[in-house]
Amino acid sequence: MQPQTVLGFDYGTKSIGVAIGQAITASATPLLSIKAVDGIPNWDDIDKLLKEWQPDLVVVGLPLNMDGTEQEMTQRARKFANRINGRFGVKIATQDERLTTADAKARLFELGGFKALTKGQVDAVSAVLIIESYFENQF
Repeated sequence: MQPQTVLGFDYGTKSIGVAIGQAITASATPLLSIKAVDGIPNWDDIDKLLKEWQPDLVVVGLPLNMDGTEQEMTQRARKFANRINGRFGVKIATQDERLTTADAKARLFELGGFKALTKGQVDAVSAVLIIESYFENQF
């Protein structure tokens, strides 16, 4: 069965973008960005999000090099996904996130010019793009 509600994370060492998506519309909405210290979030923030949205699946963006090879951040994002699974018992998936930050900046710029390009908004919109590309790959 397809997951209906998907919570997406754009993992970063200082900030983790969060978005919520629905399979029925194959679209997502930016929520917020969570502060992280060297890649470690306040796990209570993650717990609150999971309780509030009760996703069927959590999708974490995997930062790969442009040629598809892995980098240090790829491993850290995987570890973050595994920790969510281990701590909260939710089903997780990872999604190639190459180019999502550039796409997020372009999308925000179209909507609001330079004013729209705050770091938190870029991270949350990147999480939207991660969810949407996950949905695209399911069909």
